[in-house]
Amino acid sequence: MSLVERLSQVAARGERAVLLTVIGGDDVGAKRLVVEDGESGGDGPPELDATAGEVIRGGRNRVLDVGARRVLAEVYLPPLRLLIYGAVDTAEALCRAAKLLGWRTIVADARAAYTTPGRIPSADELVPGWPQPAFAEVAPDHQTAVVILTHDAKFDVPALIAALDSDAFYVGALGSRRNQDKRRERLREEGVDEAQLERLSGPCGLDVGAETQEETALSILAEILAVRAGRAGGRLAASPGRIHVQADEPVST
Repeated sequence: MSLVERLSQVAARGERAVLLTVIGGDDVGAKRLVVEDGESGGDGPPELDATAGEVIRGGRNRVLDVGARRVLAEVYLPPLRLLIYGAVDTAEALCRAAKLLGWRTIVADARAAYTTPGRIPSADELVPGWPQPAFAEVAPDHQTAVVILTHDAKFDVPALIAALDSDAFYVGALGSRRNQDKRRERLREEGVDEAQLERLSGPCGLDVGAETQEETALSILAEILAVRAGRAGGRLAASPGRIHVQADEPVST
């Protein structure tokens, strides 16, 4: 099977993979396709495979220095997932906006009467259930952002514990600063350590002066994008760096 055919399969099956092309040094033009499950092939040197995991988890195309070779790494991924716990009105605003980004949206809530297509029509998937079984069903991974919208400790504490214990690349929680402090204290009482708490964005979102649910959704999604890209999320006019960053990084093999 050719690399083109295998890449078509990757897209059709929703797999995660990276295509590594040597663009400088030895073997210019050689290619190596590495799928997240470890499958690899192509005429490129096998030592390129060691870079695949980090690139896939990063989720962005990059140029790498691998030994004496310059390598273009192109990622092929299914849509990012947004898991929202709390089927409130802001959840619908988040789902509606996230669909414009091409993301897959999942809304979970212990209140079955809330997790209905009539209430959250823009969600791709609805998961009625308490936090522990709901998170076990969805299984957030490194391509998943989690946002907690509940304001009740019996929901948000177990939901945050499950989220922080997962590989989700972003964990955010809505709520006032006072409530965030109380929530963090409850999490500490439940055994969540400081390193895990550092992952929590709360209050979630960028400071854009959001007032409406739609503006709040925009603020949260903007922060998720910034975290995903490793950016601070400030004004571009005040940023000294390039607008579109090309990551050029050495890789040890």
